[in-house]
Amino acid sequence: SSETFWTTTGMFPQEFIIGFPKCVKISKVAIQCYLVRTLRIERSVSKDPVGFEQCVEKDLQHTEGQLQMEEFPLPDFQATYLRFIIKSAFDHFVSVHRVMAEGT
Repeated sequence: SSETFWTTTGMFPQEFIIGFPKCVKISKVAIQCYLVRTLRIERSVSKDPVGFEQCVEKDLQHTEGQLQMEEFPLPDFQATYLRFIIKSAFDHFVSVHRVMAEGT
């Protein structure tokens, strides 16, 4: 729902984890967020959300008054869990409105 979102509590880094029922192949991850400056995505292929390894880290462009929309192509990529770490922001609070993972 575009009416709902996850928001940070004001200090950084902040993180959230998305889990899949089993290890899946992911070809692309897309995120819609607001006021995120630096984002890191990590993955785990374990049964539990442990042993994360960094996949991508990017400084996002500041888009005043608009959602930031970023896509991360991930060829030959498998994961059971994805951890999104917001390392820094353009303000004290940021929001994440949608996360999409494409694959099989």
